[in-house]
Amino acid sequence: MKIKDTKSLCPECGKPLDAEVYEEDGKILIKKTCDEHGEFINTYWSNAEEYNRVNNYEPSITSVENPCVEGIATCPSNCGLCPKHETSTVLGLIDVTNRCNLKCPVCFANAAASGRLYEPTQDEIRQMLKNLRNLKPNPTPAIQYAGGEPTVRKDIVELVEMAKEEGFTHVQIATNGLRLARKEELAKQLKEAGLNTVYLAFDGVTPEPYINNRGKDLLPYKLQAIENCRKAGLGIVLVPTLIKGVNDHQIGEIIKFAFDNNDIIYGVNFQPVSFAGRTPADEVEAQRITIPDFIQIIEDQTDGEVKTTDFYPPSFVEPIANFIGALDGGKPSVTLNCHQHCGIATYVFRDKTEGPGKDKLIPITRFVDVEGLCEKLGGFTERLLEGKRKRVLASATKALPKLIHTKESPQNLDIKRIFLNVFTHRSYEALGDFSKDAMLISCMHFMDPFNFDEDRVKKCVIHYATPDGRIIPFCTMNSMYRESVEEKFSTPFGSKK
Repeated sequence: MKIKDTKSLCPECGKPLDAEVYEEDGKILIKKTCDEHGEFINTYWSNAEEYNRVNNYEPSITSVENPCVEGIATCPSNCGLCPKHETSTVLGLIDVTNRCNLKCPVCFANAAASGRLYEPTQDEIRQMLKNLRNLKPNPTPAIQYAGGEPTVRKDIVELVEMAKEEGFTHVQIATNGLRLARKEELAKQLKEAGLNTVYLAFDGVTPEPYINNRGKDLLPYKLQAIENCRKAGLGIVLVPTLIKGVNDHQIGEIIKFAFDNNDIIYGVNFQPVSFAGRTPADEVEAQRITIPDFIQIIEDQTDGEVKTTDFYPPSFVEPIANFIGALDGGKPSVTLNCHQHCGIATYVFRDKTEGPGKDKLIPITRFVDVEGLCEKLGGFTERLLEGKRKRVLASATKALPKLIHTKESPQNLDIKRIFLNVFTHRSYEALGDFSKDAMLISCMHFMDPFNFDEDRVKKCVIHYATPDGRIIPFCTMNSMYRESVEEKFSTPFGSKK
């Protein structure tokens, strides 16, 4: 059954192609034909029921008012952002180097494989930061330094300070953790410079996934990096790259590990492997993990404590952002309105009150009517925008507690108090009380040429800034533009820029 027409890419030559997304045998597939390289059929979502469930949460459109390029070419042949793009930048990325102290087979950046050095100067990086902050109506609030391995730059601490100077409220680095493990003082220096989060590649709790994904056993380095961040008080999000048959059997154990270290780890963002780098193309379907596969594995490996239906796309929380924005007298400055098929997430708590060995995972959906909450907040937002603030606050104080079932919540969590303080008083302290007991479990399934969908690209909220002034959606950068950007702004290794 046909679902829609879209644009995709030829996995062989990268040429944009007409494509069809359709349902067959309970799966969602994407099909296209290249005149030169033939037909390609690949899995888009492995479960049609889940695809249709999250399709109910189609996000809003928040285009930028000052696009960086003219929309004169067919999407996705003119990224940068163009007037056809339908979202603002929530997270900006800057590749600060293509050097790396590893050669991982699964690297979507294909770091340093070209034999050339891509390493923007501080002046170029500052201008890219400014370009992200100059987007209207919403300046980019968060930045991630990536690569390559950003910590191989001797000035990485200065770059973090620079991002804070340019007004970013959240700064993080994507890292393999080797330098953080080997150089204890680096974590402290980064923390003092204003770094908020270490986005740490973490593929499993045993050596085998690292040997397969990274070429060597890196687990001891990961553990030491976590310990050094703990000493510095530097928060961590674990980022496992998932490959079927390699580490998908450890998803539950990775979550347990995160909870065992939740004094410093506050989220796990799983990323199914994207076949845009070094992974052999003929292994795609055998290694492919889609979002429905991921949430089913979670249900299986948590013995049903966390179910597939506990997960929602990021766009689901738009009513929450709109309500808080209306409380502050306007529109929200940050809206998670990426395409509903880009990612999935839930908050999970661990109840340890029954004693050692009897820990229980409790998703937020067990004790909060999240769908009812979003529906209520949507109505409150409309009334706030009509100027009925006092009535709304009075109604919210009565209505919100009714959506919470305290008998099902963790015993040490005063969830009613937290919700009232967060939603009616916008208390960041209360938000911290919530976050310290919760673990965000999420999955972002980045696209590659095999499952590339133009509709998802148009609603991407994670964008790369480049030295030529463009701001390019994540999946088109890694599927189409990375090679040309690095070629234009790089030099042969060993030469001076």
